[in-house]
Amino acid sequence: MGFPLEKSEDEWKKELGPEKYRIMRQKGTEHPGAGRFTHQFPKQGVFVCAACKELLYKASTKFESHCGWPAFFDNLPGKVKRIEDNSYGMHRVEAVCANCGGHLGHIFKGEGYSNPTDERHCINSASLEFHNEATNDN
Repeated sequence: MGFPLEKSEDEWKKELGPEKYRIMRQKGTEHPGAGRFTHQFPKQGVFVCAACKELLYKASTKFESHCGWPAFFDNLPGKVKRIEDNSYGMHRVEAVCANCGGHLGHIFKGEGYSNPTDERHCINSASLEFHNEATNDN
């Protein structure tokens, strides 16, 4: 599957380090509650892809879901690609960075959260960086 930013796995391994590589390139996950962004709720700013720095989520779309991972109800337009994921005997939708293909987490719909999309983007903190400064996209 092609993405605008492509690198060899050796390049990704070197740039990301072991934990981010495991999560972002090997589709791993963090332990629930272990991520640095799980309990942070900034009012402004953006969350970007930890691998390629692509803007992904406005801080204003982050919400408390009590699931153990950072949760967002929507991504910036065109920034997160949805891929059907039937691994581990489950039907889920994987969220990946539309620029580099890095694994972010999964997207769940119809869980009854009172947000504008009724979606929960359950995202690994290791897949994100936070930028507090305002941008044209937030």
